[in-house]
Formats: sequence, C-alpha cells, structure tokens
Amino acid sequence: MIKREKIKNILSSTDFDRETTVMGWVKTFRNNQFIALNDGSCMGNLQIVVDFANTPDEILKKINTGAAISVTGKLVESLGKGQSCEIKASSVEILGESDAEKFPLQPKKHSLEFLREIAHLRFRTNTFNAIFKVRNALSFAVHQFFNDKGFVYLHTPIITASDAEGAGEMFRVTTLPFENTPKNEDGTVDFKEDFFGRSANLTVSGQLEGELGAMALGEIYTFGPTFRAENSNTTRHLAEFWMIEPEVAFADLEDNMNLAEDLLKYVIKYAIDHCKDELTFLSTRLSEEEKNKPQAERSEFDLMTKLNFCLENSFERLTYTEAIEILKRSKPNQKKQFKYLIDEWGADLQSEHERYLVEKHFKKPVILTDYPADIKSFYMRMNEPDEQGRKTVRAMDILFPGIGEMVGGSQREERLDKLTTRMEEMNIPQDELYWYLDTRRFGTAPHAGFGLGFERLVLFVTGMTNIRDVIPFPRFPKNAEF
Repeated sequence: MIKREKIKNILSSTDFDRETTVMGWVKTFRNNQFIALNDGSCMGNLQIVVDFANTPDEILKKINTGAAISVTGKLVESLGKGQSCEIKASSVEILGESDAEKFPLQPKKHSLEFLREIAHLRFRTNTFNAIFKVRNALSFAVHQFFNDKGFVYLHTPIITASDAEGAGEMFRVTTLPFENTPKNEDGTVDFKEDFFGRSANLTVSGQLEGELGAMALGEIYTFGPTFRAENSNTTRHLAEFWMIEPEVAFADLEDNMNLAEDLLKYVIKYAIDHCKDELTFLSTRLSEEEKNKPQAERSEFDLMTKLNFCLENSFERLTYTEAIEILKRSKPNQKKQFKYLIDEWGADLQSEHERYLVEKHFKKPVILTDYPADIKSFYMRMNEPDEQGRKTVRAMDILFPGIGEMVGGSQREERLDKLTTRMEEMNIPQDELYWYLDTRRFGTAPHAGFGLGFERLVLFVTGMTNIRDVIPFPRFPKNAEF
C-alpha cells in the first residue's frame, strides 16, 4: 500500500507544493469539487479539491459521506477561509464505498440517544472522536503518574470467588448447564461439577488482591475492568466499567487523601495540556447544550474554567459528622427540597447531598472522611468511638461537581482481631478469605488505598452528562450490543 501521511501532520505543515497521499473517510462532498476528509488522527478535516472535469463519473458518484478514499495530490496553501492548506487531487481512489441513503451518520446534528443505538459508528462523529481521545490521554496519564512514583502495575483477576464490597450483586461465571444443573442433596447447586470447582463471579474490585501485592511490593495499582450486576438505569452507572485502585503499604488516611488529590490533579492537567483541540470542541458543545437548559439548572462554570478550578484549589477536607451538620442546616433540607431529607447522624449520603456540598456550599471538590461504620465495608479501619459512642471508620470519599462521588477509599484495617470482629458482625465468611487474613497474620502493617471510577473521571473532564457516552461500548441492564 502507498505510504500515507496523517492529516494531523499535514494540517500543521508549511511544506507546500509537494506531492502527498492521504487516506480517510469523507465527511462531506460539496459541488462535486470539495471533499472534507478525516482520518481520525485529529479533530480537523482536510479539504481536498477535486478536478471534477478530469475525474471519472463513476468515481465522483462514489464519493459519499462515510466512504473511505485515498487521495494523491499537491499540498498547497489554501486561499479559502477555514483552512490553512488543501490538497489539489491528481487521483482519487475509492477504498470502501458507503451508500449515501443507508449510512446513518449524515452531515447533520444527531442526538446522543440516537448515537448510542449505533455505538459501532459513533466514533466517526466529532463528539466521540474528542471523547475517546481524551479518554486515551487520561488512561496514559494514570499509568505515567504511578510509574513516575515507582508503583507496580498489578493485574488482579477478573474472575474471582470473593466479593470485595459484600454487596452480592455480581455476575456469575459458570460452565454448568442451565438445564439439568447438578444439585446437592439439599437442593443447592453442586459447584464441584463446575469449571473452577466452586462458585465464581466477575470481579467488583481488585482491592483485596491489590492489598496482597502492596504488603510485599510496597506500592501497587490496578487498572482494569470491574462489573456490577445492579439493575441501575441511571446516567452514572454501568454494568461494566474500569477502576483505578492503588494500595500503599505504611500509609494512613492522610497519605491516601494526598495521593488521590495528586492523581486527580495530575491527570486533569495532562488532558488540558495534551487535548487542547478536543477540550475546546467539548467546551463549546457543552456551552451550547447549557443554553437549552433553564437558567436555574445551568452550570456556573464552562468546562475549561471548571477543570482549571480543580487544579488551582486545594480540595476541602471535612468529616462526615461536619458534613451532616451542614446538610441539616442547608436551605434545601429545611425547605424539604431534598428527595432524601437529612434528619439524623448515620444517614447514607445521596448524590443530591454530595453535589450540594461541592456545588453550592464549598464550590470546589470535597473530601469527606470518617463515615459511620454501619454504612461502610468490613475492611475499613475502625476509629475509637466518639464522645457519643458513635462508631466510625477511616474512610474517605472525594466528591466532584456534576458527578458526586469520584473516589472511594480508606485506611485498611490491619489489626487481625478488629478485622475478624467486623467480619463476624457483617457475616463475611472468614474461611473463604483466609488468604486475605494471612496478610494480617504475617507481618501486618498500616496501609491504605482507594478506587477511582475511570468513566466518572472521563465524564467530568469531557463535560458529558451520561456515563454511557464515555465508554466505547456501554453495558447496562437489558443492553449488551456490539
């Protein structure tokens, strides 16, 4: 195949009057003469000027939106507005035809709902070109951040026999037949006949296995797919999503908060520095979308201001107890505008409460710590009871504007007796997690970690409002297309 030049490189070139070859997909074809061509390397299109008088009709008829073509010609400085250069085509070859009447992505504005139905083609739109370039940059930045700090990237299992969250909402992995499933005498499923010889599931978190690595390697992180079988049809939930989960030995909650804040600021800055065109496009898109909302629902900040605001301000840190007092006195709570009213200590905070703290009260990212033990997981380190005898754990959640919870983490309970007591209270089977308890039996040490939902991070940085739009192929209840 002829060596081609990327459109991204051509658009930044000033080396005119030379022969070059480009390949890409037709965005538009005007007046049988002007092709807007894009090869996915950048947001911009390259204008191709076709000599229609000397181009065969059978070629011209096939230059339709969506068609893949190869163009050879001279790169010249453009005299028209909107582009710095263009190619005067000497030859056009059709690589892949596209039926103009059937191709669903015509050069007009399409709703995000429609594009989700054709997720296999939505990459070709400017919006999703921008989103997935930003996602790529954020992914690279995560690895670079941890690599520069000396962390070990640990691959934790996707198939697991443990439930890190204790929620039980997991996808089962089995080779057993649905019909004539082998049963024990008591009627339960006989998993001895299964592939692994026991019940197995898709993981909800790599944390427990990550702790094993941290207690030998010191600092590790995982970055992989996780799964939740929750029947949640919301704009913030997916059945399959990616999680970033560092675990650090000899670290406490303060270290954990510092690491999480540093990570978030690092990756956001990386996206700003390396995705200028994409974020400019997404910022403009968001501003246009905001104009269609009632004034009361519009964001105070545009996308770039919001991103820079997170970089320029230290995250507000306060305890759950302090947050409850703020929420109880808040106007939405007193006027009964919250869907879930806050009337007592111990309530599990909802998204509306988290967003009030971030967007209305502090107007910057917030880190909440020391949650009630009853609403948190068994592995979180217990605090001493407060003056009123209330039990809390060394947990932390980082809350972001427009998102709510971005990060959830804790200092882990390293004391064997405290951990086993919590497991008994919460009916967590100790015999199944003997390997986890061994880290407390042999050389236990303080350690901490957190989980960052990658799609929520991408959602925040791109300014999108539905999490299904920031993952290539979303999985949610009743949907597993493509």
